[in-house]
Amino acid sequence: TDRMLEIVAQEQPVRPAAVLIPVVDHPEPTVLLTQRSPNLSSHAGQISFPGGKIDATDASPLDAALREACEEVGLRREFIDPVGYLDLYGTAFGFRILPTVAKVKPGFTLEINEAEVVDAFEVPLAFLMNPENHQIHTKEFRGMDRSYYAMPFAERYIWGATAGILR
Repeated sequence: TDRMLEIVAQEQPVRPAAVLIPVVDHPEPTVLLTQRSPNLSSHAGQISFPGGKIDATDASPLDAALREACEEVGLRREFIDPVGYLDLYGTAFGFRILPTVAKVKPGFTLEINEAEVVDAFEVPLAFLMNPENHQIHTKEFRGMDRSYYAMPFAERYIWGATAGILR
C-alpha cells in the first residue's frame, strides 16, 4: 500500500532498480522468468524478472535491465527488442523498480548464472494477464498486515513485486 511505502521510505533510502519483462515472441507469447538462487542474501528462491540495482556504470535503466538479463541468464541483446516502460513500482524494501517490456526473438540459448539464478522458465502471457489467476494474499511484515499479489503457476509461486508488476 502507499502508506506502507511511506513508512519504509522514512526508514531506508530509495534504491533504484530495473527489470526486464522479456515477452518471448512465440505464436502464443510467453514471459521469461527466473528463480533466484536459494543462497542469495535477499529474496532467495523467489520468482523474479531478470534485473536488479541500477549501477553507476549503467547508461540508463534499460542498460541496467539488459546487463542484468545477460549476467543472470545469458540473454543476449541481439535477441531483445525493447518496447517501452511500465509505471515505476515501489517495494516495501525501498526499491523503486522501472520495468522494461521487451519483445524477445525465439531461438536464444540461456546460460544460467547459478550464483544468482537456479532456473529460468516461460509462462504463457495469457495466463499472467488473466485476472482469474491473480490472487491477493496477506502476511504480517514489520508489525503490520501487508497484502500482496500472487499468481501460482504449476509448481511455481509467483508473488510480491513480480506478481504486482505483472498484474
